[in-house]
This record gives sequence, structure tokens and C-alpha cells, in this order.
Amino acid sequence: GVHVATLPDDDVPARLIGGGLTTLLYMAQLASISMDPFFSRLGALHTPDQVAIDLDPQPGATFERILDVARWVHEVLDQVGVTAFPKTSGSEGLHVFVPLQPGTSYQAGMLFCQIVATMVATAHPKVATVERAVGRRKDGTIYVDYLQNIEGKTLACAYSARGSAFAGVSTPLTWDEVHAGVRPEDFTIETILPRVREVGDLWAATRTTKGADLLAALEKIR
Repeated sequence: GVHVATLPDDDVPARLIGGGLTTLLYMAQLASISMDPFFSRLGALHTPDQVAIDLDPQPGATFERILDVARWVHEVLDQVGVTAFPKTSGSEGLHVFVPLQPGTSYQAGMLFCQIVATMVATAHPKVATVERAVGRRKDGTIYVDYLQNIEGKTLACAYSARGSAFAGVSTPLTWDEVHAGVRPEDFTIETILPRVREVGDLWAATRTTKGADLLAALEKIR
């Protein structure tokens, strides 16, 4: 009852596909806590459905500072007409996802995220960084990671449990919540179901929102 697939030129014999109940129970039986899918699907492996900017705190950084960087990312994306969706990582960070138009390449999506990340880091160098070398990142800063969009990399999906000390769940947020301020500890395996009953599936809009026109967005940036 578990859907698996072997991908071309893959060093992994088989990968789990989809998130049906049987698959989820199978993962739980294996003690697999986090679900980290590709950004693309079978049949269109080289064209992602979405890209993401991963806000990764360095030692000494607070979640309030992460929220500041998320607001700046949102500001840039909003200015160029790109709809984005925030969620907690379920651990210490925060993710900003951007749905893409069909046929967009991984390279194009990553380059767009690199430009946005660089703009934010350039405007706020004391808080945000795109420095790839871990040892050269300053304590207390937020790494604005666009490299998670390289084909084959993965990121925890929405509603995935995480192996964090507070049993966090990667939880979709509204931008109003990001701007008002939240705590990652508020979103756990105990609180996620009551939250979904109250606010609905905020992540559903990522599947129905028209994907970003990256060429038009880059023209606005220029």
C-alpha cells in the first residue's frame, strides 16, 4: 500500500512517493519524523512546483530576528508582484515558499531566490547574510539560504513533524501573523490539529495560486 519509485540515475534504490495514510503509518513505524520531499513531481522531475527561501538562524540569533528577515523578504517579493507563503520550519527557522509557473527550471527558481536573498542581505548586512561558508557567518545573524533550491535537495514540508526539543510541526502562517510576531514553540504536534480546525489549511493556497512569473518579477527588480 506504500507508493515507491526508483528515479533515473539515483543512488537511492527507492523513494517514498506521496503522503497517504498508509505511507505515513509506514514512516512512523520506521521512526522517520521529518518528511522532506523534492520540489518537483514524478513526470516533471526537472521543473519544480515551488521554490523556497530558508531562514536559518546562526548561534545567538533570536526568532524575532528571523521574523524581521521574513518581513524584509516579503517586502521585496510584494514589490515585484510575487505571492509567497510563510511557514515555521518546525525547529528554529522559517521558510518562505513561492509557487512557480509550470515549466520553470530549478536553475531559474534558484537564481531568483538568490537575487531576493542578496537584496535583503545587502540592505540589512548586520542581520542577514548570504555567506555560504559557515565559519564566516557572524553569530546572531540569519542565513538567507537560497541553495535549498538546487535540484535534488529537500526541505521539510508543511505539517511535517520535526525532531525538535519541543516536538515542533512545520506550520503554515499568515503574513499577518509574521508581522505581528509568533513563537515556534506555539506550533507543535499537540497544537497543530486544533489550529487547522480553527484557521483551515493555509497551505492549500500554494496549490491554487497562479505561479510566479519570474521574468516579469526580474524586470521589476531591474
